[in-house]
Amino acid sequence: MHYTSIFFEAIRPLLWLLLVALSLGLLKSRWFKGLFGEAFVKLIAKVRLPANEYRGVHNVTLPTPDGTTQIDHILVSRYGIFVIETKHMTGWIFGSAKQAQWTQKIYRKTFKFQNPLRQNYKHVKALEAMLDVPLEAIHSVVVFSGSAVFKTSMPNNVTLGGGYVRYIKSFREPVLNDFIAMENFHAILDERVDWEQVYGL
Repeated sequence: MHYTSIFFEAIRPLLWLLLVALSLGLLKSRWFKGLFGEAFVKLIAKVRLPANEYRGVHNVTLPTPDGTTQIDHILVSRYGIFVIETKHMTGWIFGSAKQAQWTQKIYRKTFKFQNPLRQNYKHVKALEAMLDVPLEAIHSVVVFSGSAVFKTSMPNNVTLGGGYVRYIKSFREPVLNDFIAMENFHAILDERVDWEQVYGL
């Protein structure tokens, strides 16, 4: 017993080092950065968009004909339904609306990733199939929440940081009445995939 306590006393500093290393690894992981980016976009919406005009549903998984699709944020208002795809990235970003893939450049390293507008198109179509609203009332928005810098001209609906709020607020002409907007908000809540039911939890 005496040797066991000596052993644990000896390795205790190593356990702290291991915990610190794991924490740093987690903070640098793509998963955590994505989570941070989504939380940032949600917070900005909460602070800068009036709650009585914009109702948010976050981290939504909706059924589709070929399975499910995950949407970072949906904001429902009488000015339309805004479907937001978040990308937490650094470096230079190159792309255009028509390209299948965009490019991220960090120093001398180059990475390709799917055009987020195309990714968000699937989300928009899932909502269009589910809701009884005209397609013109559903707006695709892409937000880069990291320290990325656009090196090519981007469409107005692709924004950096809190710039997406300015884009959303540019829609001032009501396209849905308050009743229909609320009805669609509740329809999204009702259609979300309940993973507890899926896995029998």
